[in-house]
Amino acid sequence: MKLSTLSGTPRRAQLPAHGEPMTAAADTADLAPAPYGQALKARHVAAVTAGNALEFYDFLTYAFFAAQIGRTFFPSADAAGSLLASLATFGAGFLMRPVGALTIGRLADRIGRKPAMLLSFTLMGVAMFGLALTPGYRAIGIAAPILAIGFRLVQGFALGGEIGPNTAYLIEAAPPRRRGLYVSFQYMSQDASVLVSGLVGYGLSRLLSDAALDAWGWRVAFILGASIVPFGLLLRRELAETLPPEAPESQLAAPRMPMSVARVAAFGIVILAGGTTVSYVLDYLTTYATSTLHMATSVGFLATILLGLTGVIVDPIGGWMSDRFGRKRMMLIPWTALLLATMPGFLLLSNLRTTGVLIGLSIGLTIASSLTQPSVLVSITESIPARARAGSLGLIYAFAISIFGGSTQFTVAWLTGFTHNPLAPAWYMSVCVAIALVAMIALPQTAPGRSQAA
Repeated sequence: MKLSTLSGTPRRAQLPAHGEPMTAAADTADLAPAPYGQALKARHVAAVTAGNALEFYDFLTYAFFAAQIGRTFFPSADAAGSLLASLATFGAGFLMRPVGALTIGRLADRIGRKPAMLLSFTLMGVAMFGLALTPGYRAIGIAAPILAIGFRLVQGFALGGEIGPNTAYLIEAAPPRRRGLYVSFQYMSQDASVLVSGLVGYGLSRLLSDAALDAWGWRVAFILGASIVPFGLLLRRELAETLPPEAPESQLAAPRMPMSVARVAAFGIVILAGGTTVSYVLDYLTTYATSTLHMATSVGFLATILLGLTGVIVDPIGGWMSDRFGRKRMMLIPWTALLLATMPGFLLLSNLRTTGVLIGLSIGLTIASSLTQPSVLVSITESIPARARAGSLGLIYAFAISIFGGSTQFTVAWLTGFTHNPLAPAWYMSVCVAIALVAMIALPQTAPGRSQAA
């Protein structure tokens, strides 16, 4: 089924109506050709967003089986030491994300989105299969942890280069007034992977013994995720290129942009850092429910599954609403509701500690976050010139993810232990949400046909 049919005829740049400010979208994105002679089909959207899905699937799968991975590659008489070594290896991948964003993003802006997406996805598949198939420490000694760390670094590099070319492609392939909907598929793919990883983790933990999980069960989870890589590569090879030709320098002059790329980057990092914090705190609810509130493990997995399912449903609604009502409105209203609901929700959960409250909190906060995030990503992307879009967006996203994605769950766990206050995650999340809200107010309206005043 076709999501849209895009004409193969190159589009002419359209000037805004009299009195309406020029936006980056009007200045550059409308110069981009639609995929030449092809329709963007559902399988092509799936191919573009598959890398984003693998990112979250890998994150949660590693988190679920961090103890087993630690015992495989970093055996130690101290179980805590083995786990910390495993988590440090996971965190090392975040360090390579800005490098991947800069390298692969610049490649996408110079020679095309398609070759950049093929490169990043290939590297991702090599890294995931490599980690799953690397023998343990007892089999090959010190080579095992070295290979594990190496594959995590390669994967971090590949993931850093995914988001920029992917989002740029969706922006440029989408009809101008449906960009929010198309970009929302990035977040929908993330939440679909949360749903799948929760199901896989729950199923393996129920079907296999602890000894089997240590020996080979955790590898199955990674191989299942990596198995989509060959199919994704085949689909990505069908994609048409959307990188526009270089425009005359006069068309890309800074005065015609609503704000400089540097300011967009600054606001974008702050906003995406807030969104990343929310996502990772919500993902942490599984651990929080079991370790801090001492609820059953199965309840935590259930919350993760419902969190992913909610996002899959709500993400495209948020994208469609950003096209219908404007980016700013769909950022500010749900995000304010998220800020107001976080503390009361965690307070209720810490006092009652019931399955119903945990599920209700997970779904409620996910709805508010999912309505907001497509507008954030499309606004930042539309504010960047096309010939710098993939690299700039990739760096903005990579820095936000590297700093806050890699540290949120550790920080939340440390704050909870240090303060002995079960509301520590709520306080941390609320502060980050409030700071991001200020940056959202400063970000311009970029939806086609809408002025800043809208």
